[in-house]
Amino acid sequence: MTASTTQPDDTENPHRVLVLTGRGRYEDPWHDHAATSHRLALVLDELELGGRATDVVVRSVFPDALDDLDDVDLLVVNAGTSWPGFVEAGIGPGDDAWEPFHERLEAWARDGGRVLAVHQAANTFGDASGWAEVLGGRWVAGTSYHPPLGRAEVTLATGGHPIIAGSEASVELLDERYCALQVAPSSEVLGWVPDEDGELQPVLWATEEHGGRTVYSGLGHDVRAYDSAGYRNLLLRAATWLLA
Repeated sequence: MTASTTQPDDTENPHRVLVLTGRGRYEDPWHDHAATSHRLALVLDELELGGRATDVVVRSVFPDALDDLDDVDLLVVNAGTSWPGFVEAGIGPGDDAWEPFHERLEAWARDGGRVLAVHQAANTFGDASGWAEVLGGRWVAGTSYHPPLGRAEVTLATGGHPIIAGSEASVELLDERYCALQVAPSSEVLGWVPDEDGELQPVLWATEEHGGRTVYSGLGHDVRAYDSAGYRNLLLRAATWLLA
């Protein structure tokens, strides 16, 4: 008699999504990371690929927050910089305590990890030398800036990248417009916002240069950005590409 084998059914195993939300040295008084992470989780909970549902977990940034990262299919980073004086005052764990966190994140990302980073993620993890390469760009202190929050129109690229192929030509939302970000030459810019002079500034890009996949969106200052159906759809398209 020949024994039969049963192949595992992936539809019974949901995609695991971990949303990291800013806390302590990675939060500030201008961004409600908890509220925007909640809205991000609601958006990503709608994702269903290959018959597999999505299990979304929201977690504050602690030194041990990535101890189970090997089980994560998509890491979402919604964190920023510390409150002025926070690190200088010696509040919370010091740099040495955070080194394993950053080493784990970088190694995972370079080993095929999938990262969706939003808004202040361009200005977080300043104590991690490899984060800018994983992100595909960064906020540059003294150079990058944003005009006052208001109506923003994101012009999307034309072409065959799956995130924007066949999508609307633009997305409208109420948000900050990050300007003068430093974008790596290897990143593929997929969206721009106009600065106060009307010059288009890169605000959405994708990169695979580091060995994994990352999508960065400079959008999402507060929950009003997630009221835009166009932006929610753009995030779902980005997550779909990342998990493909």
